[in-house]
Amino acid sequence: MSFPDITADLRALMPELRGRLIANQPLAPYTWFRAGGVAQILFTPADETDLAHFLRHLPIEIPVTTVGLGSNMIIRDRGVEGVVVKLGGKAFGEVTIEPGYRVRTGTSVPDVKVARAAADAGIAGLAFFRGIPGSIGGALRMNAGAHGGETTDVLIEARGIDRHGETRVFSHADMGFKYRSSAAPLDVIFTEALFQGREGQSADILAEMDRITAAREAAQPIKEKTGGSTFKNPPGNKAWQLIDKAGCRGLVVGDAQVSPMHCNFLINRGQASATDIEALGEEVRRRVKADSGIELEWEIKRIGQP
Repeated sequence: MSFPDITADLRALMPELRGRLIANQPLAPYTWFRAGGVAQILFTPADETDLAHFLRHLPIEIPVTTVGLGSNMIIRDRGVEGVVVKLGGKAFGEVTIEPGYRVRTGTSVPDVKVARAAADAGIAGLAFFRGIPGSIGGALRMNAGAHGGETTDVLIEARGIDRHGETRVFSHADMGFKYRSSAAPLDVIFTEALFQGREGQSADILAEMDRITAAREAAQPIKEKTGGSTFKNPPGNKAWQLIDKAGCRGLVVGDAQVSPMHCNFLINRGQASATDIEALGEEVRRRVKADSGIELEWEIKRIGQP
């Protein structure tokens, strides 16, 4: 499916725009599942000022969606209407070490790179980011966590641009973090985060990161086309155990499969569509509900037209 090309109309509204606009850009290459449709418009801003200019002049009726590394996302096959914003480049990709064991980072930076920069600087407390296969923007939005740590444990403040092109700064309290979610306004595109670590020894932190890496490789299908943990853990339960108990280990829909290694991961065996992957997830939810009475909640973000 393709959409009307509105790039010329947008350029006319914002002649000073420096970022790149691409019509009907396939999004599958930007996701770990390697499946899904196109963006009506893919916009990659030159920097924060360019992003603010774009949002300030974009007609309010045009929807805006943000994608990061695509590690925790299903792009539906019918594509994404409106504008998809993807941050990248030096403007959003730098990590800076600041006094007082603080780390300032752009939101397109992979979580693992932040963990490594902190370790190299002898800053402890951020090693858990090594186990999260995404970028800092996604970590802020969903309070990403792994191996005993969560984003809420270390965030001081986050900065972003709202739908009206205004710069917003959010304190830790403003973010309203909960398990795998935040209360930050959905129209805000995060551009920067400031984290607080503590004094540590680089060798010890790097050893901790190696343990996290080994644990992931032993327990998760990280070399497959996957999207990370599919469902949130219900209170008092583990999603993978409920899925396994419901007989879903290895379950297949189309060319999508519940990972035989880890039941809370869905994998694209090669030719799965986004529809296959989402349908498989819904079948897992149905079977778990029938078996245990518990309704699993998606952790993977699903975007685009159903």
